[in-house]
Amino acid sequence: MTTPIIHLKDIQKSYFIGKQALPVLKGVSLDIYKNEYVALMGPSGSGKSTLMNILGCLDSPTAGLYVLNGQNVSTMTDDALADVRNAEIGFVFQQFNLLPRLTAAENVALPLVYAGVPRRVRMERAMEVLEKVSLTDRSHHKPNELSGGQAQRVAIARALINNPSLILADEPTGNLDTKTSIEIMEIFGAIQAAGNTVVLVTHEEDIANYARRVVRLRDGIIESDKKQSPVTMSH
Repeated sequence: MTTPIIHLKDIQKSYFIGKQALPVLKGVSLDIYKNEYVALMGPSGSGKSTLMNILGCLDSPTAGLYVLNGQNVSTMTDDALADVRNAEIGFVFQQFNLLPRLTAAENVALPLVYAGVPRRVRMERAMEVLEKVSLTDRSHHKPNELSGGQAQRVAIARALINNPSLILADEPTGNLDTKTSIEIMEIFGAIQAAGNTVVLVTHEEDIANYARRVVRLRDGIIESDKKQSPVTMSH
């Protein structure tokens, strides 16, 4: 059996308000394998955002084991987590999070700046990933010159630039109209088809339908975990 990219065993997370512990995740166990396309769903307060933050190494569990691509990240220091996050995970958020003064290509290349990659190489690589999201013609535009869908494609290209083992997308179509949402979901489908592992957090059923597996959380535990046939792309 192949080793999962994500291995969670009995993950618990509590927040403390004074001395009062507020349990948010109450023992989540989950394996996600390379090249899977998983949607994480759940109502508000189900723990899905907390789980997303733990998966993304933005937060550590209170208890339990998290092994990401062979590394036990459950007990790492914040600095070590940051290194793993930069190397292993590409994030796509609802808010795009682009820097307004930089061009699309410069925004995409940002993670490589932190990695110390020379500028020429950064820009070549940025253009390669912009091509994957069909946006090379907009590489010199600033974010305010882009539509919402184009801005989100820039954000997706930025998530891909480090060749991460995992793409984590948090409500990536939350700010987009239906037609643009479909275009963005088709890009995630293409990314997964190219061999990436995609985990999508959403509360929208029609967005979750693009995934091949849907994990539903409720009250801090996994309520169901089902494989499904994804929506076929209509062209």
